[in-house]
Amino acid sequence: MSEQTFAKVDYTYLSQEPGIQLIKAGTYAQKELNEVLGIPGLKSQIIDVPICSKENALSMGYFSMQPSEDFLFTYTYLEVKVVLNGQIIVSDDKGVKYVAEAGDVLIFTPDTDVTFHKESNGNAIYTGHRLPEPDFM
Repeated sequence: MSEQTFAKVDYTYLSQEPGIQLIKAGTYAQKELNEVLGIPGLKSQIIDVPICSKENALSMGYFSMQPSEDFLFTYTYLEVKVVLNGQIIVSDDKGVKYVAEAGDVLIFTPDTDVTFHKESNGNAIYTGHRLPEPDFM
């Protein structure tokens, strides 16, 4: 395997201001790794998207919600949530509603009040720039 050299890149980070971002499935076109790595028979794709440059603790977990009641959660840290199946429906403190479905990604930035809507019925995985919350362990 040859040694690779990576050029310095100025990234445009997704997390730039408070709020919610919804990245719909298929938003970013993936690159064929066979072309990148020079392995003609390889059948694999990838895309990297920079989220933030901050160095913080990182936690991950699973989230599920069934139709029940709305609830408010204030994000004091950055979290990335990937919907595995169903729908997770949220709105921000400005009343903008986001419907995330299987394959979609929600990005919650610090100091954002988020309402999780009672009609949600889905499962997701998440990563957050924080230590694990003891109440959630």
